[in-house]
Amino acid sequence: MAAEPSSTPPAEEATDGQYAGRSGRLTLWGVAIVILAVSVFGDHEGADSTPQTSRSPVSTAAPTDTHQSTRPLPRSTPIRLLIPKISVDAPFTPLSIGASGQLEPPPAADTNLVGWYAEGVSPGEQGTSIIAGHIDTATSAAVFANLYELRRGDRFSVARADGRRADFVVDDAETFAKDDFPSKRVYADAERPEVRLITCAGEYDHSVKDYTENLVVFAHLL
Repeated sequence: MAAEPSSTPPAEEATDGQYAGRSGRLTLWGVAIVILAVSVFGDHEGADSTPQTSRSPVSTAAPTDTHQSTRPLPRSTPIRLLIPKISVDAPFTPLSIGASGQLEPPPAADTNLVGWYAEGVSPGEQGTSIIAGHIDTATSAAVFANLYELRRGDRFSVARADGRRADFVVDDAETFAKDDFPSKRVYADAERPEVRLITCAGEYDHSVKDYTENLVVFAHLL
């Protein structure tokens, strides 16, 4: 798991030779503001019980320019996430904190779906918006299977319910060990509109049924 706040329910158990998809886990922290710490699971094992390897980028980008001023958009529900470089065109589903205190993940059965923490900042609003997606499910690769390809300067958009489009540019993409996840850095509030795209990365650990790392893409509104 990444840090401590929290998000997704336990992975589904495999039955009749089928392997279940893994979901993620977002955790809540209290620090002057609420900070989300996430652990998003998204891969599955193949028929030979060898998990599909998740590819992780090595970050060479410079730190995000937190002083750049961008005019925020009003709050509005996100409708679709569009990332041309990796052919993502996916609808959103709202994610909320369940009875267990964890943020529920996007349904694992839908391979082309992303979720956003609906009680937090919407994409385009001032602050840090959280968008999570699976790498794959029990049956195939999923929406964030190629998220590792994004690099500084790449762009993506969020179509919103108010008819506006929030355009973002990638500042950095990094992987973090789940047992040493920098929650405050990733989820802290921001002075400008920012987004974190999050999924799993690293090796798959059969003993805990989870991946060892999280991939986080940092971006800001253009």
